[in-house]
Amino acid sequence: MPTDESPITPAPRPGIAERLAQLVRLPTVSAELETRGLEPFEGVEALIRRLYPLAHEHLEFEKITDFGLLYRWAGAQPGSRGATEPAVLMAHYDVVPVDESDPWTYPPFAGTIADGIVWGRGTLDDKGELVLILDAVENLLASGFTPERDVYLSFGGNEETFGDAARTIAATLKERGLRPWLVLDEGGAVTDAPLPFIPLVTAVVGVAEKGALTVRLDARGEPGHASAPPRETATTRLALAVRRINRRGFRPHFPRAARSMFRVFRENTTGRPRAIVSALLAVPPLTARVFARLAGDAGAMVRTTVAVTMLDGGTAANVLPSQAAATLNIRIAVGETVASSVARIRHLVRGLDITVTVLEGDDPSPESSTENAQFALIRDAVGVAYPEAVTAPYVQMSATDGRHFHRFSPATYRFAPLMMTGAQRASIHGVDEHVSIDSLERGERFYNSLLRSLPA
Repeated sequence: MPTDESPITPAPRPGIAERLAQLVRLPTVSAELETRGLEPFEGVEALIRRLYPLAHEHLEFEKITDFGLLYRWAGAQPGSRGATEPAVLMAHYDVVPVDESDPWTYPPFAGTIADGIVWGRGTLDDKGELVLILDAVENLLASGFTPERDVYLSFGGNEETFGDAARTIAATLKERGLRPWLVLDEGGAVTDAPLPFIPLVTAVVGVAEKGALTVRLDARGEPGHASAPPRETATTRLALAVRRINRRGFRPHFPRAARSMFRVFRENTTGRPRAIVSALLAVPPLTARVFARLAGDAGAMVRTTVAVTMLDGGTAANVLPSQAAATLNIRIAVGETVASSVARIRHLVRGLDITVTVLEGDDPSPESSTENAQFALIRDAVGVAYPEAVTAPYVQMSATDGRHFHRFSPATYRFAPLMMTGAQRASIHGVDEHVSIDSLERGERFYNSLLRSLPA
């Protein structure tokens, strides 16, 4: 517990940028596990042990599957409700692949520190957050602090490949009779412009996340010589199916979390931005239809999205293929389900002799409250780290490991306390991923404040 002699906020240890850089230098690309092997992943565990000696001395450690790292920080009141209703702080240490032909300013796995910035794959997604959590824990341990309730640190190494590390950790805690009071995973961030017409520094906190669904479309046809093609082939029918899905898609709607976010914007803006937000809130169905026509986050906010991510077919340039396939990555809007989304896809391709196969799928999460002590705790910690920011709820567009907890832990949120510009958000899974050292230091302050403020 904090003592009278301990500072309210321990000064962060120097070197947070170098600690992150060392993690970046381990190429933990989960999609390339077969070629890279387990060594980079095992290196993460060893590196954490070396960089955070107090955490390994005072926290219980458990390996869950080959990729799940679980730490338990016992609270100040053993046997209390805080032991069965812990806080769970999450991050993942695997990263997505890099196209070597892309023009990175610095090599993606070099962990370069230059001009107050750490460059490299994983700095934002999601090794940066892992470092923030561990730095905050290490600093608090050094000050003699013990949290009021149990705290679990859940780090997965195959989030990017929809692996089972976090799923197994969640199932393990549930089997032990734990029902987390708070779960906080990656997701939202601090941005200077949450929408193009909202010039407001905002910490957007995911209170729900869209479902994730992978579907394959298969078309078959008669093989033959390409010099005399029939009117329809496997590829033409597949192309027509993809066109139908892209053109007609899913019906838009304005989710509750988006309405709550816009109310925060209205309360904290003036002039033209406030007038625009007020108009959008006045007619939610029309707003949903307008946003659905936009690309990027605005469109994804109000509808289920479909992206064709893989195409396959053909064996030679002069041979009609006997089969063709397309893989669809579908992000399911809150309020819809895997079943309803698959039914919609089948409806859109009917009459084209297309087989629809579900490869994997998770329903959207329930929506966590913004009127509880947990959300207030997050908002207060944002105020400590980013006093210039307001906190607003939103729907997380991409899937997170937190989805494995939200079925039995209703207070599940998605937020990384890092300042991200539009260019930085675009660099996630893209080129030149980077984070500022100032943002890392603020992020450590966020977790430090949150852990210190956990109620018994």
